[in-house]
Formats: sequence, structure tokens, C-alpha cells
Amino acid sequence: MSARQNIPSDWHWPTFVPSLCGMSDDRERLGLPKHFASFRFDERLPISFARLRASSVEELLCIVQAKNSLLEDRIAAGNLLAILGDPRIADDTHSMIDIPGATVSIGLNSEDILKVLEEFDGLGLQSKWIEKECPKHVVKLKPFKMAKYLVTNSQYKVFLMDTMHPEIPSSWDFRRYPFERANHPVYTISPDSADAYAKWLKLKTGIPYRLPTEAEWEWAASGPHNFQFPWGNTFDANLANTAETGLLTSSPVGAFVGGESSFGIADLAGNVEEYVSDIYKPYPNGHAVIDHLVELNGEYRVARGGSFARFRDLARTKRRHGHNPKSAAYAMGFRLACDN
Repeated sequence: MSARQNIPSDWHWPTFVPSLCGMSDDRERLGLPKHFASFRFDERLPISFARLRASSVEELLCIVQAKNSLLEDRIAAGNLLAILGDPRIADDTHSMIDIPGATVSIGLNSEDILKVLEEFDGLGLQSKWIEKECPKHVVKLKPFKMAKYLVTNSQYKVFLMDTMHPEIPSSWDFRRYPFERANHPVYTISPDSADAYAKWLKLKTGIPYRLPTEAEWEWAASGPHNFQFPWGNTFDANLANTAETGLLTSSPVGAFVGGESSFGIADLAGNVEEYVSDIYKPYPNGHAVIDHLVELNGEYRVARGGSFARFRDLARTKRRHGHNPKSAAYAMGFRLACDN
């Protein structure tokens, strides 16, 4: 199975699928040619922008939320809303979704490691990366709430202005606020800044915001059917902003309609990776996996959900990941949770 699976037939992935190890840069890791190449959205997005630019905010909102809209139209409508003002995004409040408490199965059975490696063959996976998901175990969770959308650039800007917090996202060119991406998820920040944002908003609103735990995140993403991806067990590049989709940059939150989890939470697969509250440690009755993330970071914060700069394997609901400080293409963001 190659990275070309589920790509629309009129768009072509580069002529080779990379191994993720031993590559010299992030472009090579994604299998991109050394020369310039035009991709699916390079041609389609300008057409959508031209057609939608005179639309009202209400019309754009309908398009970005409609499953029967073309994906490029939803992205273009969302980008226009970033400039005009996106009614879905408020400065200091978040759309929170109730997640029921349950006794849930978290993780992967060790006998399924080979199955995962075979299913995602061609992406350069190492077995020890998947071993971190083992063993499958039971966790009892209380009811909680999780944000429908990732924290956006506009919301993070309000935090920066209110607190003078020193970490400005490196994805903001020259540390300038990207107003044209106001409703895109903020990324390239540290887990400490994500925690600081949650603490600030808790003090500002009185709502006990925090980052979700790993188990909470996996339950919210995999749902009662324990799906491999938030929407089901089969990957679809039109439901999540991963490298396979070919956008290769962040997208307006919630634009990948149909890719929500069973609970209605958007962008749990793709767009940007999401820090959770847990430091990596082995699951109960498991063993510590010493991989490149441990070698680079020592102790590190777990991230979930994949991103626009990584392939579909990271979008699996069970996948445990983290920041690689040697790669500029690790798009690390976050979303909020709170107790019921």
C-alpha cells in the first residue's frame, strides 16, 4: 500500500514514496521532487477563491460547514472567513462537546503490530514506534468536555497580547500575526505554552480548561466503535489534512467535514498534531520504548493526531508521537478539554 491511496485520480503524488529514515530534509521525507511541482490545490484553490470572493459571511459559513461542498471550496471559504471574521471562533470561549464517561480500551494488542506495519507499508515505519501503543488496556474515564476545534492563531494572539507570554509561534513568519490564517490552528509552540494558554483561559473565564489526557484524547477520537481513524477504519485523504491530501499547509479548523469523530470533534486526524497533558511513559504492563524521540528529547510530551506535514499513519487514533526538534515540519498545536 503506497501513499498514493485515496488520492483523487487527477492529482499525482511524487514518483517515489520515501523511507522516513536517512533522509536529508523534510521535503525529501515527504517524497517531494527537488524541482518545483504543482499539486492539486495549487490549481483548484484560485478557482474557488475567484468564485467565492464576493460571498457574504453567512454564505461562506454555510459552504465551510457543508459536507456536499467541494473540499477546495470549503478551504477557500474558510480562508476568506479568516479575513472577514469567522463566527465559529471567539476570542476567549471555545465550542465544547460533552464526552461521556466510560470504561474504555486504550492502545493496541502486541499481536497487531505486524498488521499495522503491513497496512502502512511504504511509509518507513519502525516496529518500535508502534510498540509504544502496546499493550491494550482498560481505563475508566469520567465524563468530560473537549473542544470541537483546535486552538487557533487568533485565539493564541489574544493570549499573547493579554499576558506578554514570550513564545511566539515560529510558524508566524518574522513572528508577525498571520491574520490571513486567523482561523487556522496555531502550531510550532511548546507544550509549556499550550499549558500556559489553558491556565490563562481558566483564570480569565472561570472554566477549568486544561489539555486532555492521552486516554481522553483517544476515547474522543476512536469513539464507541474503537475506530482506527476518527470517522472509521479506512483512511480517506479527503477527510483529514495529512500529506496525502496534498495541501501541505494548515487549513481552517473544521474544513474537513465528514472527518469528525463519533462525538463530532473536528480535525482529530491531520491539520496539526495535538499535545496532550501526558509525558511519554509505557502503558501499564508495557515496556519503555527508546526511539529517536527519547534520544532527541529525553523526557517528552506526547502528541496525537498527525498533521498536514506527515503521512496517514500518524493520523491513527492509537498512535503516540511527539516533537522532533530537528525537523521544521513538525506542526505541534493543541486543543482544550475540561471536566464536566
